[in-house]
Amino acid sequence: MLLYFAMVISGISMLVWSADRFTDGAAAIARNFGIAPLIVGLTIVAMGSSAPEVIVSINSAIKGTPGLAIGNALGSNIANIAMVLGISALIVPLRVQSETLKREIPILFGLMLVAFILLYDLTLSFMDGVILLTLLVSYLIWLVRMARKTRQKPDLMLKEIVEELPDSMPNSRALFWLVVGLILLQISSNLLVIGATNIAHIYNVSDFVIGITIVAVGTSLPELAASVTGVLKGEHELAIGNVIGSNIFNLLAVLGIPGLIDDVSIDISILRFDFAVMFGLTLAMSIMAWGRKGKPGEITRLEGGILLACFLAYQGYQLF
Repeated sequence: MLLYFAMVISGISMLVWSADRFTDGAAAIARNFGIAPLIVGLTIVAMGSSAPEVIVSINSAIKGTPGLAIGNALGSNIANIAMVLGISALIVPLRVQSETLKREIPILFGLMLVAFILLYDLTLSFMDGVILLTLLVSYLIWLVRMARKTRQKPDLMLKEIVEELPDSMPNSRALFWLVVGLILLQISSNLLVIGATNIAHIYNVSDFVIGITIVAVGTSLPELAASVTGVLKGEHELAIGNVIGSNIFNLLAVLGIPGLIDDVSIDISILRFDFAVMFGLTLAMSIMAWGRKGKPGEITRLEGGILLACFLAYQGYQLF
């Protein structure tokens, strides 16, 4: 038993560290080949923050525990909003003025609706996976086009993304960290999946429950670290932008990949409860961040406390 918990803890720790190394290496190589910093930040760095969820999703599906991958996708979205933004807002109230964010929030709602429709037949099929990953490619293309159009129009979030890019490094060093990060992502993901699956069997709970609780919290730690660091620097838009971007990647990549490997049966309770919780928290975040009557949106400390309380209550309900 202690061995399996040790595997989960070490797997999560290695995932967080290796995801940073992988992202730094990939971003440096892209910049060295002349790709614009803003595009690097919106695509490579954004995908890198979701690398733990993606690798865990792949390994879970391969090892025959797709429920863990589904739980990780939905649970990470819930954790990103309720835990990450909740803790960040408790530290510093989050002010949101970015027009880019206000364009991405409706996209997030649209993608949640698409995911719900695809899962409504209680099966995540190969075609569902293809649709979700095709939407991911379309979203990335839209991001690049949007970045090019807004170069001449200052936007707080886009400015903060460029400022937070990792330091430049020579290609040899960047390639080293890219390869090391990728290898360790695979190793740490396997440790996490094996440990979490065995814990689920010992306690006679489903892989989905372990995925939506322990694994989801662990794979959301990079977003928590990035958001807390961002708010301490006054980069509020970047904090909430990380959450929205990560949630979009989770819906399209983390949820879509298991369907490509094998058909996955979905319990009706997941749509009725867990999906509804994710939708409700996303709606709450959007109302807080949108602002009204020309005033910028703000997630206050009180609202952050409410979000965090919702997260703790949800986790407690799932576990006990």
